[in-house]
Amino acid sequence: MLPTREQAEELLKDAEQCNPGPWGNHSRTAAHCAQKIAQACTDLDPEKAYILGLLHDIGRKFGVRHLGHVSDGYSYMMSLGYEEVAKICLTHSFHDQTLDSYVGNFDTTKEELQLIQDTLKNVVMDEYDRLIQLCDSIAGADGVLDMEERMLDVKKRYGSYPQEKWDINLTLKKYFEEKMGKSLYTIVERDHFHP
Repeated sequence: MLPTREQAEELLKDAEQCNPGPWGNHSRTAAHCAQKIAQACTDLDPEKAYILGLLHDIGRKFGVRHLGHVSDGYSYMMSLGYEEVAKICLTHSFHDQTLDSYVGNFDTTKEELQLIQDTLKNVVMDEYDRLIQLCDSIAGADGVLDMEERMLDVKKRYGSYPQEKWDINLTLKKYFEEKMGKSLYTIVERDHFHP
């Protein structure tokens, strides 16, 4: 089950009031990108893509956390009955479905970490998981970013960026560009969009 677009926008607004920060506009940019890419593909629903992009970081509602925002988002969306969004809250951070390539601090309880690990083992990723991973890798708070510049920024802030994750992001970009038959940055209006 998914919230409506209006419900998703309200959930994000409410979350930003609890924990203001640039993550809100990052989420809006991811939603914009997801919708535009889905519109250019024949097998994706643009409305669903927008909602999933908008709420992928909803766990940030509960404070400044790294890995913790993943379990917070997953648990919060499950509590509301939004299983598809809960899945995206989890999968957007784990391109290879393991904790090996996670960039950031492990700031979870043992129970939260176990929840993430157990769920990752059983989840079946689909086009929407890959789409939101792609959009997350180009979404900035001020608009669409060059993927490699964003990855370098993350590497600078955290001291590392796993090569495997870097390569997967570039593969996702190529995959969706081939699917759309157009440049990713043209489709997502990189030079014009601002949240």
